[in-house]
Formats: sequence, structure tokens, C-alpha cells
Amino acid sequence: MAQNNNGKMSREEAGRMGGEATAKNHDKDFYQEIGRKGGEATSKSHDKEFYQEIGQKGGEATSKSHGKEFYQEIGEKGGEARGNSDGMSREEAGRKGGEARARQRDK
Repeated sequence: MAQNNNGKMSREEAGRMGGEATAKNHDKDFYQEIGRKGGEATSKSHDKEFYQEIGQKGGEATSKSHGKEFYQEIGEKGGEARGNSDGMSREEAGRKGGEARARQRDK
């Protein structure tokens, strides 16, 4: 156990232990419910620009940590979910999406 100069538990240790105790006492539904409530509260106190900004930051972080193959794969999955309504193959859509994202990241 990490202790500070007074022999007391550190804030980090107390937080870790509290999190572990909470995890033992609650199931997935509990965490989904508090997440839903938090999302609703956040949506009431923030505007469209807030969500655009965090979306942009998330996209930038993702592009830094994932390569071309990642974007090709998610493009392919998106194509499968969307169906093949425009005649383009899933592989072609994934390739084009991955290439476009890679070009955007390289700017």
C-alpha cells in the first residue's frame, strides 16, 4: 500500500481500492446505467461545438495510433453494414477510405 508522509493511504491508492470494491459490488448493467445518466447530463450542459471538438480530438488521436490497415478494415465493415448499393466492392470502398484517411493524416 502506498502511503504519504503521515503514514496515510495516498489518494491514488484510495481511489484504486475504491474502484476495486465498486467493481466487486456492481455488474455491467450498473456501469451502463451510470454511463447513460452521465451522457444525458453532459448533453444538457454542452452544445454542438463541444461534441465537434471532442470528436475531432478523438479522430486525431486515433489517426496517430492506427495505420492505413485500420481504416481500410473499418471502411470495409462500414461498407458491409451499408450494403453494396453503389456498385463499389467492399474491398474497394475499404481501400479508398483507408487511402483517403492516410492522405489526410499525412498533411
